[in-house]
Amino acid sequence: MIGAETRLVAMIGFPIAQVKSPANFNRHFDTQNDDRAMIAMELTPEAVKDFIATARGWTNLDGFVVTIPHKGAVAELVDEMSPRARFLGAVNAVRRDPDGRLTGDMTDGTGFVEALKQRHFSVAGKSALVVGAGGAGSAISLALADEGLSHLVLRDLDGNRAGALAAKLRLAYGSCTVETGIPAEGAFDLVVNCSPMGMSPGDALPVSENLLDQMPAGSLAADVVTSPEITPFLEAARKRGLAIQTGAEMAAAQMIQLGQAMGIFSAENSNA
Repeated sequence: MIGAETRLVAMIGFPIAQVKSPANFNRHFDTQNDDRAMIAMELTPEAVKDFIATARGWTNLDGFVVTIPHKGAVAELVDEMSPRARFLGAVNAVRRDPDGRLTGDMTDGTGFVEALKQRHFSVAGKSALVVGAGGAGSAISLALADEGLSHLVLRDLDGNRAGALAAKLRLAYGSCTVETGIPAEGAFDLVVNCSPMGMSPGDALPVSENLLDQMPAGSLAADVVTSPEITPFLEAARKRGLAIQTGAEMAAAQMIQLGQAMGIFSAENSNA
């Protein structure tokens, strides 16, 4: 039960009902008998600036997690960012210091890769298609390149956004070939949906069924959407005998990283 002495963390997004982190964190706090709680806050984009101002003076708040569509906006409002968050211009976790100073980090990419490692799937020397170059897509693309990916294709409705990310990745990772646009014929070892497609009934698949048909045995289809857990994209991949990774798996894999970024978990929690 939340009381007057309970330490708080928050999660902000719009919408917010689909997220898994509050349940994951609160289950962990309960298991550890930690008088701490995460609250989910559905904030419109217009309210983010006021929330940040409030957070600075919210003395029993230790930090907050950021989900769509606020990752870029929050990055412009915090006092400091980790190198990867600065590279991406987006944050998904913020630590609040006692003096109200806010420090942002971005764990979507490392959390996604951690989920891959738990599946014993390595991207080194492989090819990937990432659909969506927003906060999650850019972070995952960066993390894949950092893990030794050989070939990356970025696809986004905003061609300029995809192009800007591709240019940055080419400069930082010369060994990874980065392209943009609708992929040509070719078999990808990994296809990741980092777009909202699949969250709403009737959404089209983020990639064609023909592309799924070309994926070789041993390849993987992954989604960052957490609700529904098995999106139409993942269901289509599973029907073809492909391995799948859900958004819920990614959320669970990065929980400890989010807690460390907010300053509420220590390195000792890494094996929790």
